Amino acid sequence: MPPFLAYDDNDPHTARIPLLLVHGHPFDRTMWHPQQTTFAATRRVVAPDLRGYGTSPVTPGRTPLSRFAADLGELLDALSVRTCVVAGLSMGGQIAMECYDRLGPERVRGLVLADTFADPETPEGRRARNAMADRLLREGMRGYADEVLAKMVAPDARPDVKGHVHRMMTATHPEGAAAALRGRAERPDYRPLLAKATVPALVVVGADDEYTPVSDAEAMHALLPDSTLRIIDGASHMPNLERPAEFNRALGDFLARVDEES
Repeated sequence: MPPFLAYDDNDPHTARIPLLLVHGHPFDRTMWHPQQTTFAATRRVVAPDLRGYGTSPVTPGRTPLSRFAADLGELLDALSVRTCVVAGLSMGGQIAMECYDRLGPERVRGLVLADTFADPETPEGRRARNAMADRLLREGMRGYADEVLAKMVAPDARPDVKGHVHRMMTATHPEGAAAALRGRAERPDYRPLLAKATVPALVVVGADDEYTPVSDAEAMHALLPDSTLRIIDGASHMPNLERPAEFNRALGDFLARVDEES
């Protein structure tokens, strides 16, 4: 049976541990292009479109983070990926935590948590996410994309980066985005999970991120028993696109460590 999700998968048949890249909301797998370009020559890199995003099927209603993680587990099974490092940005970072909870340290050998946070949803946040879901279904994605672009990337981000981010947002299906928002409104508390993690972790954040500020990254770093914190200067919510060289350096150092310990 073919995988449910659309995905990119190179397989250079090396002994290095594979890398699973989990995009954020409301993006798609092309947000990881700088990382795929850098790392796919020397290790297996799997980059899917999450359910409701990119060219993966759209399921209206509500998509909890646990469903996203189950999809990814099924994809890894279909591709015969026995172990991997899971790297996620923003919502993708929370899905990475779900993957660790679901798959355990035997399969998830390292965590990369970029521009994300572990706290549970608040009542105010729940109301705001559900209201935004209603708005996206009513109005579509363009108005939202126009409003949030300046917070997604730093003001001095390259025009091609701004254009890429805006295109991903406007191309996302409103039903898929709304379902994710409704699911994320029920987000659990991942802090106890992080406190008990037994695998190494890399926590990365853009220095100017307003959505998930440096303080959120510092809080996760303090919880994790074995983590490295990297703050990317000159970047906002998407340092992997805004400052790819710095992001890739941090990721490469972390992957080398996991390779050595695996």
